[in-house]
Amino acid sequence: MTRLFAFWRRLGLALRVGLICAGLGMALAIVGIARGTVPLNPLSILLALLISGGSWGVVSWAVTTAAVDVERDLAEAADE
Repeated sequence: MTRLFAFWRRLGLALRVGLICAGLGMALAIVGIARGTVPLNPLSILLALLISGGSWGVVSWAVTTAAVDVERDLAEAADE
């Protein structure tokens, strides 16, 4: 268990945020699957999970990366 926490802490902030949001997107897809909005064949379920998790994960990773870069630039400008 401690190895998992050590691995998690080694990941960058943007990647951690992206993985958390991808998990949330997949959870919402599972709720949609349970409510019957997705046909119950394996390919449809897989695509729903990949599309929702992937889009939430990539978008949140990109936004977090941009925010971290802006904060870093502002800190460098303040040091000058």
